[in-house]
Amino acid sequence: MKLDPFYLIVDSADWIERLVPIGVKLVQLRMKDVPDERLRAEIRRAKTICADHGCQLIINDYWQIAIEEGCDFVHLGQEDLAVADVAAIRAASMKLGLSTHDEAELDIALKEKPDYVALGPVWPTILKKMKWAPQGVERLRDWKARIAPVPLVAIGGLNPDRLEAVFENGADSAAVVTDITLNADPEARTREWIERTARWREFRPSRAVWRFPQTRGPCPPG
Repeated sequence: MKLDPFYLIVDSADWIERLVPIGVKLVQLRMKDVPDERLRAEIRRAKTICADHGCQLIINDYWQIAIEEGCDFVHLGQEDLAVADVAAIRAASMKLGLSTHDEAELDIALKEKPDYVALGPVWPTILKKMKWAPQGVERLRDWKARIAPVPLVAIGGLNPDRLEAVFENGADSAAVVTDITLNADPEARTREWIERTARWREFRPSRAVWRFPQTRGPCPPG
């Protein structure tokens, strides 16, 4: 599957209502420790907005509610994956994205045949306290070689000036939270992300680049 190179992560339908109409095509609703009733209301609002604007909505963690609300994509962290019913997720024809932070987690994720794998934090992040040191862009290249053709999402400490480094090292999509939500002008910053990711939206490197790390450029057309 193909992911948009700009992957926005927000914690409310209000953010989705503000930013998706600008041109966001991939957004995750990431809400923590909220009552089911509120979560369902937020998901329903988010679904309507995303449907109106051709944006792919991904629900973080709450896979059972996501199924019941008719969502088609869920993202799970490793702790949530450990207790999730992946068979039920697949039976509901939902796509599945999984977080990874080390090789053991990558092995666990790949056994579930995910629709994308996320690696982070690439750089230090203020979103949440992490027990893992920043991975660095070199780890992205290693992960891509191991998971191709599964899409790779880079997350953690990203901003527009770091985009070239993550995409040159194998990422298919760059996830962002605080660089936009804590920005003085989130709408303007969103427009900048859309503009700065445009060239990767239009171009995808040959799969062989990442399957064989020693290859330095795309294979010529055959």
